[in-house]
Amino acid sequence: MIKKLGLIALIALCSISAWAQNADAILGKWLNSTGEGQIHIYKKGTKFFGKLAWMKEPNEANGKPKLDSRNPDKSLQSRPKLGIELLKNFTFDGDDSYEDGTIYDPKSGKTYSCKMTVKGDVLKVRGFVGISLLGRTENFTRVK
Repeated sequence: MIKKLGLIALIALCSISAWAQNADAILGKWLNSTGEGQIHIYKKGTKFFGKLAWMKEPNEANGKPKLDSRNPDKSLQSRPKLGIELLKNFTFDGDDSYEDGTIYDPKSGKTYSCKMTVKGDVLKVRGFVGISLLGRTENFTRVK
């Protein structure tokens, strides 16, 4: 009986470990669909976040950093775009999908509900308002 319980515990532990590894498949850098920026996705506790880690053109013509000038919060409009946390509070749902997060678009200054799905080296990012049906999907590619 004790051997059976030990075996069951071992199987459960291996399953949890495999699930955690699968959840971390999203970690790393991803090039956005236009090739203008890279998002570094990382983990805080059990949630996933992403910040703008690289921009093709991080500076204005005058050499100063591009700013988050369209942000609706006036106190944030003077911060550089590079380094902004664009993806926030995603949870792994167990099927290569990450849900219940938001994505911030610095070009428009708007924040959208978002879900993401990893398929190998492609990250499908779907931003939407209200329901997922009312949105847009972009494919990011893993930076190696």
